[in-house]
Amino acid sequence: MEYIMKENSFVTNLEFGQLEVSGNADYGFRPYQLLVSSVAVCSGGVLRKILEKKRISYDDIKIKADVTRNEAGANEVTHIHLHFTLVQVDTTNEKLEKIFELTRKNCPIYQSVKDSIQITETFELS
Repeated sequence: MEYIMKENSFVTNLEFGQLEVSGNADYGFRPYQLLVSSVAVCSGGVLRKILEKKRISYDDIKIKADVTRNEAGANEVTHIHLHFTLVQVDTTNEKLEKIFELTRKNCPIYQSVKDSIQITETFELS
């Protein structure tokens, strides 16, 4: 990936399209938003694959991400809490606990940041 500096942001062109990143939300996605999104969506994608591999049916997966940043430091991300809502999933809470363990183990983004950012998860069935 190559990033080109603009007046208020950096831009790169990727397979899906142009990505504009800036510390100012008026000019692009903020870096911390992309970091949190990467953790959430990677986890959700791995979760979906595991459910499908285990032939566990579901209608939808929704993820809410809450982020804590250290304003006293460099405003770094210190904690990400992911809350998963699984709609019409056909399994038990006990099996889902094990599936989330597999999700954490197999999500490359989670594995990349787990030693520097605390990541917690909860889930509910609806």
